[in-house]
Amino acid sequence: MIADLVAGVLAGLAVAMPIGAIGGYLIGLAARERAATAAAAALGVASVDGAYAVVAAVGGAGVHAALVEASPTLTVLAAVVLVLVAARTVQQAVRRYRATGVATRAAPSGLSPRRAYLTLVAMTAVNPATVITFVAVVLGRQTTDGGTSGAAVVLFAVGAFVASAAWQLLLVGGGSLLGRLLRGRRGQLGIALCSAALILGLAAVVLAD
Repeated sequence: MIADLVAGVLAGLAVAMPIGAIGGYLIGLAARERAATAAAAALGVASVDGAYAVVAAVGGAGVHAALVEASPTLTVLAAVVLVLVAARTVQQAVRRYRATGVATRAAPSGLSPRRAYLTLVAMTAVNPATVITFVAVVLGRQTTDGGTSGAAVVLFAVGAFVASAAWQLLLVGGGSLLGRLLRGRRGQLGIALCSAALILGLAAVVLAD
């Protein structure tokens, strides 16, 4: 049982730790928004990681085959979501820059914790690499122990969720610190534009692959 939990933790970290568009967006969001909004966004990522861990553990090779078949559609969908998020980030940043003479991290932006959570759920859900990583771990464990019980699925998913949540919240903490250092209007705008550029860059990479 402990082995299943540890496997989930390691898989969760393997998925969460590479800082791509989602990590960059989280850091930028935490630098601009309230702590509750940024934390909700972090939990949105972890929620999808936990759900995908369950899907991978239950579906195994069947899920992998389905993902390979649906890969072209998922690629386009992922790119579209990333572009929309980047555009929204720039729009909000420019609007806040023009609306106030002194930018503060607590200034209203219209982004509620619920909306932040759903946005990160959408961004994470269209990333097939997440579930593929979990499937690889699950298939490897099935080769050695012959199967996956219900309790093993639960422990694997819990481990993945906790590990992902811990890492995403760590990113949020770093973003919050960055926001304290760059409190001016230009600093806040720069953070948002860099975050959007990173997201657009990943969208281009996704389409190129």
